[in-house]
Amino acid sequence: MVKIQPFEVEQWMDRLETTPGVLNLAETCAASVSLDDLIRMCEDKNSQNPLWLSAKLTYGAIRGSKTLRRRVAALYDRASDAEPLSSENVLISQGAIAANFLLLYTLVGPGDHVICVYPTYQQLYAVPESLGAEVSLWKLKEENAYIPDVTELEGLVKRNTKMIVINNPNNPTGSTIPPSVLLQIVSFAQQRDIIIFSDEVYSPLYHSLPSAQPAPPSILSLGYARSVSTGSMSKAFSLAGIRIGWIASRDRTIIEAVAAARDYTTISVSQLDDQVASFALSESVVGPLLKRNLGLAHQNLGLLEAFILRYKDHCEWVKPTAGTTALVRFKHRDGTPVDDPSFVLDLLDKTKVLVMPACPCFGLGKDFVGYVRFGYVCETEILIEGLRRLGKYIEEHLQ
Repeated sequence: MVKIQPFEVEQWMDRLETTPGVLNLAETCAASVSLDDLIRMCEDKNSQNPLWLSAKLTYGAIRGSKTLRRRVAALYDRASDAEPLSSENVLISQGAIAANFLLLYTLVGPGDHVICVYPTYQQLYAVPESLGAEVSLWKLKEENAYIPDVTELEGLVKRNTKMIVINNPNNPTGSTIPPSVLLQIVSFAQQRDIIIFSDEVYSPLYHSLPSAQPAPPSILSLGYARSVSTGSMSKAFSLAGIRIGWIASRDRTIIEAVAAARDYTTISVSQLDDQVASFALSESVVGPLLKRNLGLAHQNLGLLEAFILRYKDHCEWVKPTAGTTALVRFKHRDGTPVDDPSFVLDLLDKTKVLVMPACPCFGLGKDFVGYVRFGYVCETEILIEGLRRLGKYIEEHLQ
């Protein structure tokens, strides 16, 4: 029997996010949109129906419709000088969580060694371990703005290292791996024939980078064929409800291996979901949708930053540069960290504001005691009210 650790962040979310009257500042998707919203955003007024109602609801295209795979491939071609990615190098899945699992299930097993950035989404290191692989954590440091130090790879790599796992932008820190660091990772892996797996589910929400730092390209744009990227419609594209994700790689043998493994699981995705995703990624919709979400992220991050400055005696962070999440440390006036699980539960009980405790959800042992993860790209009015209540809670219970 496969032994796998409880998926803490998902279990915390499942237990708490349906609390009556909750103000959810833990949600990691950019504020969700409806089909009506997508239609209003569409710049082509002759193309306003995201569903083909006359289509027979068969299994559909097993790997995802040609239209959707072509439009996902086009996402990887934006702001890149690399050769265009073929739609044949894309496989559609049930969200990025299924993409990640299927990729690891296909490529990793007993006798393999995996290096994974940490902190990150627990799935990325827990699943390889459950499959019998040895996992070494590549620990991101707060003093380095949570950017991985490539010199540390020499001390982590082993003879049997099969894969390096990165997450760009990072969940939960909101940090960005700069292009120069990505190139160093590629060089290191290429010299040793190691697969690079980049979870890019929060791309392309690069909304707060320093002016001198360009937005990083996808790992698929850096000239190393044994790179794999996953993404989804949930985070940057506000459509978690359609459960569409993907795996993309320039190495067709990886795509074919994953496609063969998937025959034992989900076969295909819903035709209805495929159609909505295709509409959302069409030229007339994807631009306005991303513009809306980038603007929302930038505006809301400014509100969160102002809050942390106001309560600087009790809050500290490394300001995120991308994505939708932020890692914030809460402390008492004497500097001792709060007990983050108790803090989160008491905050929810007294104010109906929900954030996620980092120690159980993203830490191993006592890592990240006192830290909580915010999802700040919700509707702005929800964030404003949530921060108002959180500020009152700090004044009454942490002072």
